[in-house]
Amino acid sequence: MKLLLKNIFQTITILLSLLSLTSLSNSFPLSTSSRWIIDENSGHRVKLACVNWAGHLHAMVPEGLEKKPLRQIAAFVASNGYNCAREGMAKNNPWIMGLTPFEAQRAVVNELGAHKVMVVLDNHVSLPKWCCGGEDGNGFFGDEYFDPDEWLQGLSRVAKLYKGIDTVSSRNKHRNELRGQRQNENDWYKYIQMGATTIHTANPDVLVIVSGLSYDTNLGFLKKKPLSLGLNLKSKLVYEAHWYSFGNPTDQWMLQTNGYCAKRTRWFMSGAGFLTTGPNPAPLFLSEFGVDQRGASERDNRLREGKVGMEETFGLLDTNWDHLRNSTLQDKLQLVQQMTQDPNSKWPTNYIMFHPQSGRCARLGRQGLYLSNCLQTSKWSYGGNGTPIRLTGTSRCLTTGGDGLPPILSDDCSSQRSRWESVSESKFHMAAQDGRGSYLCLDWSSSNSSAVLVTKKCLCLDNDLKDVPSCGQNPQNQWFKLVPTNK
Repeated sequence: MKLLLKNIFQTITILLSLLSLTSLSNSFPLSTSSRWIIDENSGHRVKLACVNWAGHLHAMVPEGLEKKPLRQIAAFVASNGYNCAREGMAKNNPWIMGLTPFEAQRAVVNELGAHKVMVVLDNHVSLPKWCCGGEDGNGFFGDEYFDPDEWLQGLSRVAKLYKGIDTVSSRNKHRNELRGQRQNENDWYKYIQMGATTIHTANPDVLVIVSGLSYDTNLGFLKKKPLSLGLNLKSKLVYEAHWYSFGNPTDQWMLQTNGYCAKRTRWFMSGAGFLTTGPNPAPLFLSEFGVDQRGASERDNRLREGKVGMEETFGLLDTNWDHLRNSTLQDKLQLVQQMTQDPNSKWPTNYIMFHPQSGRCARLGRQGLYLSNCLQTSKWSYGGNGTPIRLTGTSRCLTTGGDGLPPILSDDCSSQRSRWESVSESKFHMAAQDGRGSYLCLDWSSSNSSAVLVTKKCLCLDNDLKDVPSCGQNPQNQWFKLVPTNK
């Protein structure tokens, strides 16, 4: 059993709940309702903002404890976000040297709980190593290091060991990134149903997180055959997906940015995103996404295994776990961390105008329409293509001011200058005509010291707003997304 515990306690995925949780004590147990995760007692939505903390390598304890004291890491997570790194343990946490892997993990879980950080227990791999090779023996049920019977015993044991612990009483995860040549749908249904039932029987309070095939990118087979679970367990079910750019061609991203973005979005929606829509929506947990924060790779590929102390360029923190590796990236996540929709809200749905490249939101002020943090942002109403974008609570709307000029908030909402369309294949460009009938797009450039938005000729689009076959410009300056909110 000791070896089993070593294998099953392999990665801790830390879920930091921002804005929607005031404390751990009033948010458990969690349940699901439609596509939402909710506080089972109050029915209020619980929004999770998440960070992965790797603990599945050879030492089988969470990384970074050789760099900084546990309390300091937990506090940093609670105040900022996410992490990754590994080596010896003696310097900063000498107490950990005499503990078993489970005892060390339990100490980490307790410290996170003290900082009001929730925990997902994630069975990452069976043979401790960096994850995940296509044929590494860890990928699918029955592989060399993946014994289904041992796996089920481990799920039950972990669920029981953490029963009644508020920090983790809200979730437990099946298995990370099922993959390999042996993966198949029949065995997926068989073992996922067994695993979910095992967890729920051992600890009915926890959410059960279910991943798909092909590195957590494919749950599309559920369209034809939904997962069959009992009613009680169904209210605990959360699906999971990953989204990286690995294996994607650089030339398409560089020269056909709008089209390729649309293609990858369709791929994600077909493989997993569809679960949040339709007549029977379910919660979808995007548990892994990320970029090489040096910014050198357009596709953000990575390779890591067999190098001691290797620089983890995907990690939130720097090498010494002192500071954020890339504070700009952290800023881009601020809207993702907020709860923009509440199923119990009495407010109507409006929109936040989000600029993905900067991570900021459009706000109206004395200097005009400008980008600011998304905590204090203007809200808009919009009826779809060819309709005005109105400032909520007023009859005024945005109109084009001319090429290179700021948009204007006007009372004239019937002219062609106020009829906005979501254009390009990516649907991220917001365009309206100027006084001469030429289309202009909302634009913001990071090279401009001002945060004020302007309207400019649409990048990488022809005069009919169709994507050009090849474009060397970066259209992301002009990417805006109207994000629905009822908060």
